[in-house]
Amino acid sequence: MTDYSDNKFANVFDKQKANQYEVGNTSYKTRIKKLKALKYALEKTYRQALRDAMYKDFKKPQVEVDLTEIYLVVKEIKYVCSNLKTWLKKEKVETPLTLLGTTSYITYEPKGVCLIISPWNYPITLTFGPLVSAIASGNTVILKPSEMTPNTSAVMAEMVSELFKEDEVALIEGEVEVSEELLKLPFNHIFFTGSPQVGKIVMSAAAKHLSSVTLELGGKSPTIIHESAAIENAVKNIVWGKYLNGGQTCIAPDYVLVHESVKTAFISAFKKQVTDYYTEHVKTSTSFCRIVNKRHFERLAASIEDAKEKQASVEFGGHYDASDNYIAPTLISDVPESATLMQEEIFGPILPVKTYQTIDEVIQYVNSKEKPLALYIYAKKKNVVRTIINQTRAGTTCINSNAIQFSNHYLPFGGSNNSGIGKAHGYFGFKEFSNARSVLKKYAPGPLNLLFPPYTNFKETLAKLSIKWF
Repeated sequence: MTDYSDNKFANVFDKQKANQYEVGNTSYKTRIKKLKALKYALEKTYRQALRDAMYKDFKKPQVEVDLTEIYLVVKEIKYVCSNLKTWLKKEKVETPLTLLGTTSYITYEPKGVCLIISPWNYPITLTFGPLVSAIASGNTVILKPSEMTPNTSAVMAEMVSELFKEDEVALIEGEVEVSEELLKLPFNHIFFTGSPQVGKIVMSAAAKHLSSVTLELGGKSPTIIHESAAIENAVKNIVWGKYLNGGQTCIAPDYVLVHESVKTAFISAFKKQVTDYYTEHVKTSTSFCRIVNKRHFERLAASIEDAKEKQASVEFGGHYDASDNYIAPTLISDVPESATLMQEEIFGPILPVKTYQTIDEVIQYVNSKEKPLALYIYAKKKNVVRTIINQTRAGTTCINSNAIQFSNHYLPFGGSNNSGIGKAHGYFGFKEFSNARSVLKKYAPGPLNLLFPPYTNFKETLAKLSIKWF
């Protein structure tokens, strides 16, 4: 057995480990009561404090906090509370003829002690969203939010300490070293949201204890604009989805592949739409947030300069202000593949545009890269949409819109391979934090008894007949 007694967080872990069966055996009513308390805290008690904290962290507009943070978690809680009783019922399954005399069912039991490591870009949603699923499944949980949004983390820590006992749910603040220390502990399940690079580190740490993992990662999400697309509708959605949260969204359009015949119309409509949303003076707009810190600002500014040096054309924006971590909404065309913008996930308000001539060309380009977390298609022709979906792979896909697939709790959310492992939200999140335990009960002798040793010629004949007919 692993000795982790010298770990600084072993005390909290041990408390939750000792309490896991009591928590795991709670009724759906008890779990719903906890979830409703969290819902009330988000809606009422701490709502303004969370809004203020997110503004201090990177000037996130209050409306965006409400819509992309508070609302999404509250909606998830409502959905889970409405369905949890059903999800926790035994799921009866059929009995094969050879197992007559038995009955079988599946029961969803909690995995145990779980760790949720959340990122800075949507700290409330990506901390409390998985927590909702973990509580619904009956687990104990340690939360580790990002150190890059300290004001928001502090408010969430206060919430958690008020709502839960430490042996049930605990939130631990701190730098990267805290995450490293937590990952040394033998958790039953780890839910991580972040970059593929860090996801590999998490998975490696989990492997030492054979902990199961959910990895919500990212990557370069392509946006395909077919010549049949309604350009104005496409632009309205793309500008919103790209510049929401200052472009710091894992499912934001990362680059655009536009048919060469509509490139000019796309760029013209794009410029107009940015102005409509954020005025001509975006920096003074109260609807556009900032880059989270100096390091990410410098990374994004360097990527703009790198594209310029490599003869890319800045169609819109391109300026920035280090004193305010401000990067203007930027559209860049003719970006060479060697540019940083085409090699790394952008995670900021910069959108490269490439042109294409045929759908085969698009499919080949998309498939030459890692599987994206999201793939977006703008087209009126159903056969075009069908071809792209059939010939590519992605964690999620939106047709004639973007980013909103995350908000549908009836859909599983997650990536594939480099963009993630496992699914979240609603029933899929409940299952992710649960072990599907199979139970078979024998209540009478059945045909199988006839095949017990010794293996006579008669039993060999029965075995052959079973293979052939049953």
